Amino acid sequence: MTSPVRISEAESVVMRALWERGEATAEDLVEALAAPTGWQEATVKTLLNRLLKKGAIAAEKEGRRFRYRPLLAEEHWILDESRSLLERLFDGRVAPLVAHFSRHGALSATDLAELKRLVQQLEGNDRDGND
Repeated sequence: MTSPVRISEAESVVMRALWERGEATAEDLVEALAAPTGWQEATVKTLLNRLLKKGAIAAEKEGRRFRYRPLLAEEHWILDESRSLLERLFDGRVAPLVAHFSRHGALSATDLAELKRLVQQLEGNDRDGND
């Protein structure tokens, strides 16, 4: 997808269900989402229609119902959302984001270890001449 598709929080719940399944009917999604969200069939179908109009999903007629599949890749959506968050809150920079979480005690020992490992990998790539 060339330009970011903006999806709402509710639409992202439907997208996550589709990403997990690969494809699903509206009935499948109602069954999967009704208990955790409290949504009725009409709500799920409304969200599916919005996602169709935005080009985030496709629908194929299957008898009397439709089978939906994601067109928007989860990885692309996460990247777009992450960039948007960084731009809005931290002038597009990652370090202030990490510093913010650090100051507010939101980084666990596991998080810190993963960050150290990532920095070491990135530094190793720089030394090797890779981007």
